[in-house]
Amino acid sequence: MSEPAAPHTPAAGSPVVAFIGTFRLWLTAPNRGQARWLLAGLVLLTLAQVAIQIRFNIWNRDFFNALENRDGGAFRAQILFFLGLAALSMSVAVYQLYMKQLIQLRWREWLTGHLLQAWLREGRHYQLEMAQTGADNPDQRIAEDVRVATDLAVDFATGLMNSLLMLAAFIGILWTLSGALHLTLAGREFDIPGYMVWAALTYALLGTFLTWIVGRPLVPLNVARTTAEADFRFGLNRARESGEGIALIRGEADEQRGLTRLFGGVAQAVRGLMRSQRNLMWLTSAYGTLAMIFPTIVASPAYFSGAITLGGLMQIGAAFGQVQGALNWFVDNFGRIAEWRSAVSRIVVFRDLIEELDALVEDPAQPTITITVGQEDSLVFRNLEVAFANGTTVIADASAEIHAGERVLIQGESGTGKSTLFRAIGGLWPWGAGEIEIPPRETMMFMPQRPYLPLGTLAAALCYPAAEDGFPVEAQRAALAQVGLERLADRLPEEERWDRVLSLGEQQRLAFARLLLHRPRWIFMDESTAALDEANQDAMMQLALDALPEAALVSIGHRPGLAAFHTRTLTLVRAEGGARLSRPRREGARRQWTQPRARR
Repeated sequence: MSEPAAPHTPAAGSPVVAFIGTFRLWLTAPNRGQARWLLAGLVLLTLAQVAIQIRFNIWNRDFFNALENRDGGAFRAQILFFLGLAALSMSVAVYQLYMKQLIQLRWREWLTGHLLQAWLREGRHYQLEMAQTGADNPDQRIAEDVRVATDLAVDFATGLMNSLLMLAAFIGILWTLSGALHLTLAGREFDIPGYMVWAALTYALLGTFLTWIVGRPLVPLNVARTTAEADFRFGLNRARESGEGIALIRGEADEQRGLTRLFGGVAQAVRGLMRSQRNLMWLTSAYGTLAMIFPTIVASPAYFSGAITLGGLMQIGAAFGQVQGALNWFVDNFGRIAEWRSAVSRIVVFRDLIEELDALVEDPAQPTITITVGQEDSLVFRNLEVAFANGTTVIADASAEIHAGERVLIQGESGTGKSTLFRAIGGLWPWGAGEIEIPPRETMMFMPQRPYLPLGTLAAALCYPAAEDGFPVEAQRAALAQVGLERLADRLPEEERWDRVLSLGEQQRLAFARLLLHRPRWIFMDESTAALDEANQDAMMQLALDALPEAALVSIGHRPGLAAFHTRTLTLVRAEGGARLSRPRREGARRQWTQPRARR
């Protein structure tokens, strides 16, 4: 087949801009909830906090003037006023924090749901893995990166808004209080109006520039650390999930070497981050320490000349601190900004990769397998080619038709694409060309070799994908009894890791019980009895045929005994340029079981 077209390139632009776009989407989404009201409330509370800080600045002047004048009455009045102002400030601060946390939670809820919907839509989660797109550790991106990105984004937005409002409010106060600085330079005299404002701007801009120079490596280093941490966590989870296999083969030493190597990547990334943070800490520590005395030194000539009182000096110092704090927002948050940018980058890349895959699958100009929904009584392959994601053809020029009620066994050597063909029928495998006309999806049920058992109760695992109360309890108990799992009937309400409690053979029998409950018109089995002995295999197959006599059965299997339960065989024959599907051969049923064999 022809090489697949390259996936579309995401729109150029900053990941930060793209991520901010998700916030706008949330504010306009039908399921946004109270997002706009929460945002308006946060803005109002921030404005209130700025107004309180302005009043604190005026109080600072009056309080120190009362001290300088040794005015006890004014001093006590200012203490009482301070207590009321402090109580108001604390109340506003508490609800401002609560409102900010609500926005963080609601945005995270919406974005998590948005990404989960895109990731789990029509098998995209599976296709991303098969295509090796580079979307590593999607669990880490959806769980941890979304949390970091949304929490810090709201923190930054709130802090930046507060800083800008503080700057707007206090720069006028500082300009008025500082007056003009009279200088003589090269015999010429001139005044610098609002000189404290210029001093604050100069100090903050110098600190911001130096911070940017020193801290630039933090962004890629944070990305490297996050990726290394995610890889290490994945390795640990994989070792935990595969504990039995590792223990039986005595692979602990090799597993430890692999995990140690993964942690080595974590340690290397952290060491690089530590070195960069150490350099930045030298700068920010010196900058912050000098800021404690800088405004007093700059304003002291006016105080010593008698141009301003002690209260005026303290008010100038406080106003300078507010202006400088507002201008220092970048300096104070650079380390957290680097961490945030790494999380944002991983989320945006993940979303873009899903959109690339969507474009590839949904673009009619792309050489992909076309899935159409036809009538309930047939499954048709028309000039079907199935390929790997890299364009290598595995099945070439396959055409066949299967009708309702038929029992078809698909055979072929290992590697000829039998399971891949099933994935294509299920809509999970877009790579290839040609057309598959499938019956309505709700009439189909796939039974892989290892059944999926969701977390939760045994009833939930049995009824999946329906709800655990989707079938009467009596029907659930009867289905378990029919497949020889009657001993589990009393455990239907119990929550366990059923994929660990049950052996693979028991899980496969549970899948047959699930089949009896759902009663699909089309059944697709991919080595669904591989873990059963021959007697249990025969019993399960005969049970399915007896319970669902009108259903079509399409199976993949290697055991000779399976042929007895099928009326037709399709064979994939290995050939140059991809396996070929042999001409369908109709046969009578080779053997019919009237009594299920005893189950062991």
